[in-house]
Amino acid sequence: MRAWFATTESRFVLAMLLAFGAISGAWFSELVLGYVPCMLCLWERWPYYIGLPLMVGALVMARGSHARHLPMLAGVIGVIFLGSMALGAYHAGVEWKWFPAPCGGRLGGAEMSLEDFRKSLNTARVVLCNEAPMRVLGLSFAGWNAVVSAMIAGLCWRVAKS
Repeated sequence: MRAWFATTESRFVLAMLLAFGAISGAWFSELVLGYVPCMLCLWERWPYYIGLPLMVGALVMARGSHARHLPMLAGVIGVIFLGSMALGAYHAGVEWKWFPAPCGGRLGGAEMSLEDFRKSLNTARVVLCNEAPMRVLGLSFAGWNAVVSAMIAGLCWRVAKS
């Protein structure tokens, strides 16, 4: 009996679950826990916004008549998440002060009037790219993004090789 993750389709499902869990965790930490993302944090979300729809397309292709294109699409998704891993590792390095920070701060919030802006000056939280808001098992959110992105890229490349 083969393991559940031994099939092409199950690898994509696992990659999708990892990607969905990661981006959901980012949104949860922002909207529920109140962590305001920095510029790099927001950049790290783009591979998920691009990769998840491609994974859905790959699953559809795996069941359809275009299954022969699946390895190429899996390779593209793998490259996207390799980029995500590199960006997450870079951001984690910025947080550990190994690299210079590319950004200053970012004020959270949507467009507002001048009066609302003046009122918010005393309460706005500026988030720096070189400060980790929290660490879990020694890794920041950026560090965990690098780990999860590497796992997703590995799963996709495994599909691309099959």
